[in-house]
Amino acid sequence: MLIRVGYEIIYRCPQPTPMILMVNVHYSRAADILTPDHLTTDPFVPITSHRDVYGNWCSRIVAPAGEIRLTATALVKDTGVPDLLVPDAEQHQVKDLPQEVLVFLLGSRYCETDLLSEAAWRLFAHTPLGWNRVQAICDYVHNHIAFNYGDASPTKTAWNAFNERRGVCRDYAHLAIAFCRCMNIPARYCTGYLGDMGTPPPHGVMDFAAWFEVYLGGAWHTFDARNNIPRIGRVLIARGRDATDVAITTTFGPNSLHSFRVWTDEIEETAIAGSVG
Repeated sequence: MLIRVGYEIIYRCPQPTPMILMVNVHYSRAADILTPDHLTTDPFVPITSHRDVYGNWCSRIVAPAGEIRLTATALVKDTGVPDLLVPDAEQHQVKDLPQEVLVFLLGSRYCETDLLSEAAWRLFAHTPLGWNRVQAICDYVHNHIAFNYGDASPTKTAWNAFNERRGVCRDYAHLAIAFCRCMNIPARYCTGYLGDMGTPPPHGVMDFAAWFEVYLGGAWHTFDARNNIPRIGRVLIARGRDATDVAITTTFGPNSLHSFRVWTDEIEETAIAGSVG
């Protein structure tokens, strides 16, 4: 299947404002990108780019005083296969984990393992190790948090979501990640595009999505506590410890978000072939 993804974000800044943008499709999908998602700014400003410590592609700009429009669109090839299930994936003992995954056992800005450890062991100590334990965590978080766009907050942590029992997809991911880490399972936060392909209507307003990955059986595996079913059409943008590491935009000065649109649409291959011909 072919998926057209993209965004339009409009900021207003009272003064020149440096920004870091993490908006490009992840390099792990490079072979699937048919039309690249080159960042365009209006008005034009110089863009410099780098990879962060997690391998995510970051763009740096200085937004001028006034309004700036950030946009890109890409065409991505996808298998159309749902998230892979590997129920026999085994949990590693901490002493056997590769050095590079140990950071994903630690508490972080939005995933307070110190505050949630007691609850995690009370809730999940009786569950089987490995895949089934992660699934039990997803089941619990999925049922514990009520989804509501109005409950989105940039300061809400896993501990807050656990106690308030309300939130959006990033809160589901943060709480599930924190529980996994408390149970000695490395877990990392993911952000990207996730359309409504393969799901019944009514469909919600499109936004960037959050899910997470855990390290089991020598590999990273996708889990999604918000939806809690295998989905098709995920297009990864970035991975990190939590939302701090993968913020779509990080601004260094006063600003207001004037407009925000995201799209993820399945495109008929015949339509693409026709337009090319």
